[in-house]
Formats: sequence, structure tokens, C-alpha cells
Amino acid sequence: MTAWDEILARVRLTVAEEDFRRWFGATAYASDAGDQITVWVPSEAIRRHLVQHYEDHVRRVLCEIDRPETVVRFVVGGTDEDEED
Repeated sequence: MTAWDEILARVRLTVAEEDFRRWFGATAYASDAGDQITVWVPSEAIRRHLVQHYEDHVRRVLCEIDRPETVVRFVVGGTDEDEED
């Protein structure tokens, strides 16, 4: 289980199921550098909404899982095609 999976599991307990599916359902774990967890999101609109409406919630969960210094970075994209040379 990734840190993002753990965050999602805890967020899901406190967010309406429809909202959870709408805003978190299409996110995908990208990497965990210790101080930063990178998460792929499908669009700029979803990225912006997550930051504006759920950033504090995600920070609280990070504290709960003993990662208070870690930030979650939402990045639009996430397909392997984006990384081809």
C-alpha cells in the first residue's frame, strides 16, 4: 500500500462517496520522495479543486499517518506516453 492509498482510505471515511469518486477517483499515485508525494490527476480543473477544497484535509491526514512534513503535489497528466523521449 502506498502512502497515497492510505491517504485515500482515510479521506474516504470523511467525504461523501459521490464527492470522493468525483474528485479522488481518477487520481493515481506517481511517486513518494519522502518529503513529497506526487499524484497524477486527469485535468487542471480537478487539480485546482483538490488544492482549493481538500488540501487542508490531506494535510491533516498526513499528520495522522506521521508524515507532517510531507506535501502532496497534484500533477496533471500521468500517462507513460508523457515521458517518452
